[in-house]
Amino acid sequence: MLILSVGLIFYGVWLNKQGEVQITQRMSERKLDLPGVEVKRRALYPKVMLSDVNLYSDNMVDAVTLIDGRITENFAPKNSRVRQGEVIFVVENEDISLELKEAAANILEATSQLKQAENVYERQKRLLERKATSAAKLEEAETSYQAAQARLEMYRAKRDKLLMQKERQEVIAPIDGKILVLYRQKGSYVNSGMSLALIGDFSTLYFSTPIDDKNARYLGIGEQAELIFDENDFQKIYSTDYAAGNKGIHQTFTATVEEITPPLKEPAAIRNVLWSVDNSSELLESQIYGAVSFQSHSSYQCLTVPLDAIIDIDEPAVFVVTAQETIERRKIKTGANDGKYIEVLEGLKAGEIVVNHSEANLADGTAVNVTIEDEKEGDTP
Repeated sequence: MLILSVGLIFYGVWLNKQGEVQITQRMSERKLDLPGVEVKRRALYPKVMLSDVNLYSDNMVDAVTLIDGRITENFAPKNSRVRQGEVIFVVENEDISLELKEAAANILEATSQLKQAENVYERQKRLLERKATSAAKLEEAETSYQAAQARLEMYRAKRDKLLMQKERQEVIAPIDGKILVLYRQKGSYVNSGMSLALIGDFSTLYFSTPIDDKNARYLGIGEQAELIFDENDFQKIYSTDYAAGNKGIHQTFTATVEEITPPLKEPAAIRNVLWSVDNSSELLESQIYGAVSFQSHSSYQCLTVPLDAIIDIDEPAVFVVTAQETIERRKIKTGANDGKYIEVLEGLKAGEIVVNHSEANLADGTAVNVTIEDEKEGDTP
């Protein structure tokens, strides 16, 4: 019985060992089914993601009152369009009307005094010619005449100044544009120099952004790209007045490179790019928008792999399929991307197959059964 028991124990250990060997053998012979894609040259339309963009207009001006007074008329409500020279406010100063009446009376009185002084002066000249008066009296009459002339000119100058102030009661638009902000309402009392409204032309907006050289090197002055906004952030502006041709949520925006600093001919890791944005639809406003990207309208041919094949975007690597139907991890150097494919600068050759799958549990030497994915013609973002 003892011998039989020991034999059964050793037989069980042998069976377990055989099972483990078979499992290990089966695992070693097992192949993972994975999708793959060929490394090849494709047309790339570079795309850059931005955390936010600060759109601004370089054509915004305040409409300013040049006199003290009370706003009696407002001809341009918020969001209305105005033309340069158009009257948008009337600021009345009651003192000006009273002072104009006073100036008119003073001018009338001074004109009369001037005429009287002129008559006295002319009479003294005639008398002196006949030796009937003294030179001192003529000089006195001449002085009174000149003083009367000066007094009349002073009253006329004051009247002209008041007339100028009266004209300034009309506040005009300094530029063509839209009333963006109303600082004061009808009935408000304002002081000279106070801003009443902000007027801006938003048909063209601007923004600048730092771009690393691997993306900036494909840009040039005049290069155009499509701005793409996050729908959640962009949705809030759809309630605004639409300009002619506005397509709402389907509206596209074209940005044009205006300036690159430092210039591309100078070596730099980061460059600042100034863009102008065609906002003829008037959907965009001068503010900060989050989650914005731009994609170039121009493409170039380069060696690429899908973004899905990249294991670590910070230290780019891919799994390459070997001739033994296993995979090996390989570091690569990447450039620009278009949201689907990424440029390969170093580490891969055309014709190699990479796993189009970035799961972290893959390892060097894993046996794989790779199915090459079909790429549709013109399958670009």
